[in-house]
Amino acid sequence: MASYKKEENTKKHKILVVDDEAAVRRILTMRLSMAGYEVVSAADGEEALELFASEAPDLMVLDVMLPKLDGYGVCRTLRKTSNIPIIMLSALGTIADRIAGLDIGADDYLAKPFSPKELEARIACILRRMEMNSPSASSKQGVISVGRVEIDTNRRQVFREGERVPLTYTEFSLLEMLFRQPGEVVPRAEILQELWGYPPRRAADLRVVDVYVARLRSKLEPDPRNPELIITVRGTGYTSQRLADQPELSKS
Repeated sequence: MASYKKEENTKKHKILVVDDEAAVRRILTMRLSMAGYEVVSAADGEEALELFASEAPDLMVLDVMLPKLDGYGVCRTLRKTSNIPIIMLSALGTIADRIAGLDIGADDYLAKPFSPKELEARIACILRRMEMNSPSASSKQGVISVGRVEIDTNRRQVFREGERVPLTYTEFSLLEMLFRQPGEVVPRAEILQELWGYPPRRAADLRVVDVYVARLRSKLEPDPRNPELIITVRGTGYTSQRLADQPELSKS
């Protein structure tokens, strides 16, 4: 009698690398392939969108300065329909440029020149978080109701007054982290370490957290300037609900 052995699931994560420099595409393709990923690449923004539609990658490494359609345009287009994790690359390394990328929905931002090893670590952190928070891994979780907002941790969806609010993967992970222990103050450095996988090396690194909190407020708060769901704890971090008798709490 013939016997059949069940094949193990060896599906690799697929990464789409988008950069107009052939040398950068070549190096990243080689490095990421050696790290165990399946890699496809594009040289301009329009090709990136075409490959996204045909290849269904798990994560995108996206340069800002691209021909035909720049990285910001690609990110804006994708965020209309997809929450794919996006790590932006740019020779523009100012804080304002970094915030601009994060503000349109990028999950992380690396300034050129960068270390391929650091990029690999950022990719691994995001994909590991995705696996940990997959539906099968979240079966013990459920729905968190806060005022008019419902957070479905199984389906990773958020509803405000019954209407679904589209969040990126990182936005949802941040929201879930803040509401894990309602009322508990979560330091910004802890958020950065858990969600982005690296400690703050300078004060500017913590701006990543602030930008994402501002994005959540703009999507969930009736009045983002007077937040009720996510409250700033001045000099420390954020908490998911208003705490009594805490003069250091701030709405900004």
